[in-house]
Amino acid sequence: MHHDPLPLAQRLIRCPSITPVEAGALDLLHSELEALGFVCKRLVFEDVDNLYARLGTAEPCFMFAGHTDVVPPGDESAWTTPPFEPSEDDGMLRGRGAADMKGAIAAMIAAVKTYLDEAGQPDGSIAFLITGDEEGVAINGTKRALIAMEDMGERFDHCLVGEPTNPHHLGETIKSGRRGSLNCVLTVTGRQGHVAYPERAENPIPVLLKLLDRLLARELDQGHPPFQPSNLEVTSVDVGNPTTNVIPAEAKARFNIRFNIKHTGEALSRWIRDEAAFVDLDFDGSIDTDIHVTGEAFLTPAGEFTTLLQDCIEAETGRRPALTTGGGTSDARFICNYGPVAEFGLIGATMHQVDERVSIEDIRSLTRIYTRILTQYFAEPPK
Repeated sequence: MHHDPLPLAQRLIRCPSITPVEAGALDLLHSELEALGFVCKRLVFEDVDNLYARLGTAEPCFMFAGHTDVVPPGDESAWTTPPFEPSEDDGMLRGRGAADMKGAIAAMIAAVKTYLDEAGQPDGSIAFLITGDEEGVAINGTKRALIAMEDMGERFDHCLVGEPTNPHHLGETIKSGRRGSLNCVLTVTGRQGHVAYPERAENPIPVLLKLLDRLLARELDQGHPPFQPSNLEVTSVDVGNPTTNVIPAEAKARFNIRFNIKHTGEALSRWIRDEAAFVDLDFDGSIDTDIHVTGEAFLTPAGEFTTLLQDCIEAETGRRPALTTGGGTSDARFICNYGPVAEFGLIGATMHQVDERVSIEDIRSLTRIYTRILTQYFAEPPK
């Protein structure tokens, strides 16, 4: 008999755990896992609380990963019911975090309970890494927790992250990789002056436009299966000049690059700086490139692990999920540096929206999928 994940999902939603506030969500999971025999450790870095828990010490170690922090609810009056008061309506569970990703975490816990009831202690270990910083700057969450785990001698063999990976129906897609992400702020500093006397000024705007034009002119690639083409998107161009007769002293632009495994953050950063240096040659001013790579592209190749996931999902849903790499970033971008990782969770159509909601039956189906995965994993561990 499968344990029902719904009560725990509701209890988690009641915790207003807006990044980086823990709000009792990790306390709740700590208590649940400890009652199952897990050894739990809280990994606190500055204002972020994280939970690492492990049942058993033997190999192989299968790790579930996720986050209890959520984005702000926005205008709470726009919600049908209060965002942190879980409600059921027409077979749907509504509340902030229902899809992203408290519903999946509840399914993980229920699956472990069911597996232990049916199979007893695994021939190996089950671990959990749950962070409170995924929706924020992601500095003091999973990234630092993994370093601390390594220092403690903790390791895993395979990891499954419960992000909402399905666009329309449960069982459509597994994320087996993600594109990398690079953010850049360009600041061109010239010399302010009167528009009637341009020889006395140094206008930064044409220089900024020239640099942007050079960056946008490059086709980064045409894709690299299973990745889509890399893309550079300008998100802001700012001067802040309220007058019509003054050449400004400074102009700024922001852009983001989502890149596949044909590139690295270091190589793209070097390209941006080289282009800035070229444009700067004939400019009596300066160009600053403030670059932050928030994650490298990664891919878990198709193999025994991904096939195991596909088989278990198909057995429950009747759909064989595609291995995809689209969408934004997740904490899998950090986990991939320590072992094979994939992502599979609920339907993400309403995540981060007003009235975030998921099918209650989908949460229960996800529990059955996770239980199958544990059963098959420990019966025949993938290489």
